[in-house]
Amino acid sequence: MSNLSLPRVSFSPAVATLTIIAASLCFGLVPVFVRELQDMGTGPATIALYRYGISVLVLLPFVPRARHKRGPALLLGAAGAVFALSMIGYVEAISVAPLAAAGVVYMSYPAFAAFFAWVLLKQALSWRTFAAAGLVIGAAALLLDPASLSPEVFAVLVWAIPTPVAFGFLIVVLSGLARDLSSLERAVSTLIGSILGLLPLALQESGGALLPSTLDGWWLVVLMGLITALIPQLMYTVACQKIGPMRTAAAGSFELPTMFLVGWFVFGEKFGVLEMVCALLVLSAILVAPAPGARPERAAQAVPVN
Repeated sequence: MSNLSLPRVSFSPAVATLTIIAASLCFGLVPVFVRELQDMGTGPATIALYRYGISVLVLLPFVPRARHKRGPALLLGAAGAVFALSMIGYVEAISVAPLAAAGVVYMSYPAFAAFFAWVLLKQALSWRTFAAAGLVIGAAALLLDPASLSPEVFAVLVWAIPTPVAFGFLIVVLSGLARDLSSLERAVSTLIGSILGLLPLALQESGGALLPSTLDGWWLVVLMGLITALIPQLMYTVACQKIGPMRTAAAGSFELPTMFLVGWFVFGEKFGVLEMVCALLVLSAILVAPAPGARPERAAQAVPVN
């Protein structure tokens, strides 16, 4: 096992859901750092690598070492690598497209989380599951107006589609397929996979000069790592075990209205009635998503939602 551990924290489903929402607020700040770093000439793979680098350094003492934990750790590492690589397309999308458009593509991940939970965890697709996924996808559909998208923006949004697919898979692995690992072990296994997946591309992209060359660049990297990766990653990893993949995915969709506000307040993008309606649909999905405790205890051992 890892050499260090933290006291176990008992979450109620309501507190766990609020924790996921708080983490999603942090995730919604990613575009602020991405656009600043891009203005400094930093490429998308390098930006994605920066986001996870500090977290890995902080959490290295929690790397799982016990033999029976190696399988789940490798699975999480692989899921983290796939998600991190998919983030390159998303980083490019939030650099070029309006944040509302990029955000709605990303927020389709609850539907993919439900699908992977059904396939991998044998979790039934109840009407609440379909309703929660439908509300989030409906919010996404309202904001994607083909007539207002240039070919360049449409292309980067298409390349961002693998991100919600990979994130939906990662949520299911975190919440249901790594039970032998503690929260910190899950977090560090995922982050190490992310770093290993991104490192070759970042080295090629930056010509081997990975480290920021200015003090401002260092500050941006450190703040991005703490605010949008380390702190929310720990919150997400701990809380998702309590409420399962579908409620986690729905609560995490609160990142969408956060991105609306960031786009409006920081970058002067449109935030009108349509965006407010979409935000309300996302909040409704959080309330509709399946809650724990709906099945007998025996089923709960196999399906983390209960």
